[in-house]
Amino acid sequence: MGQRGRNDPDRGSEPPAVTTTQTPSPAGPATEGGFTPIRAKAAPRPGTWISAVIVALLAAGLVGFLVTNPVLEWGTVATYLLDVKVVQGVGWTLLLTLLSMVLGTVVALTAAIMRRSENPVLRGVSWAYIFVFRGIPVYTQLVFWGLFTVIVPKIVVGVPFGPELWSFSTRDLLTAFWAAVIGLGLNEGAYLAEIIRSGLNSVDKGQTEASKALGMGNGTILRRIIVPQAMRVIVPPLGNETIGMLKTTSLVLAVPFTLDLTFATNGIANKLFTPIPLLIVAALWYLAITSVLMVGQHYLERYFGRGFDARTPARPGRGGRSRQAAVNSAGTTPQDPLPEVEL
Repeated sequence: MGQRGRNDPDRGSEPPAVTTTQTPSPAGPATEGGFTPIRAKAAPRPGTWISAVIVALLAAGLVGFLVTNPVLEWGTVATYLLDVKVVQGVGWTLLLTLLSMVLGTVVALTAAIMRRSENPVLRGVSWAYIFVFRGIPVYTQLVFWGLFTVIVPKIVVGVPFGPELWSFSTRDLLTAFWAAVIGLGLNEGAYLAEIIRSGLNSVDKGQTEASKALGMGNGTILRRIIVPQAMRVIVPPLGNETIGMLKTTSLVLAVPFTLDLTFATNGIANKLFTPIPLLIVAALWYLAITSVLMVGQHYLERYFGRGFDARTPARPGRGGRSRQAAVNSAGTTPQDPLPEVEL
């Protein structure tokens, strides 16, 4: 309890002094001010550890099954993992994936820009392309492209209802490889068009208005302002679509194209009458390529996510300093961000 002081006429009208005392907590030594810090402990969660033990036992059982199962024939897997035909199949698969994604990205960017156009004809054509190619299974599309030389055996350029100026046979130009690339690329472009359109729409319209106020043209605005900011939204699904394209190349037998990884391993399996080990060979190669693509996707997301993702720190520039540190050292900005103004 505090003690109230007496009223002294010599001291004037000072308020009474109040003194307080604090008792240290018996739980431990008191710190400055008489308070003891709280040592919080997490509540025990036995269910988490029980679940972890169960998952570990199941994983160990799965590994033991894979290692000891004689049907898998790991010796055959090791023998044909680096076989010449298998490695060549990997190369053709990568080439198919690369060219198909390039074609699909170009077509998708064009279709996305057409969907954003004010012209109803361009919007209608883009919508019809996306509707058709997203609605038909990719295997069916590849069969159609394989039969394109039968459906259109000859392409003629000339005057309508008049003489022919130039013509060529589609069999001489459209090989099975290019038919597979076109089929995969156009199918992928329909999906990427919606991804790119959503990325472009994620950029605030004020960016476009400000750029036009600076005198920029529509092409410059799209190339310098909109697309760099939209890449942050586009890259993650684009990486997933690339991985999906890698696996979709296993369907090019429908064209038919017979040099990809899946067909190469199936051909060896048919000769040896051992399909399971060769399926494992193909699966291991697909997993290895997918792992590399995932690493590349991670760094692309990190690059285009600068300034948005809190987990991505500012990358130091030359001399080990960040851009903000270089701006601060230049002395071109005031030290006080909110200086006082005299009125």
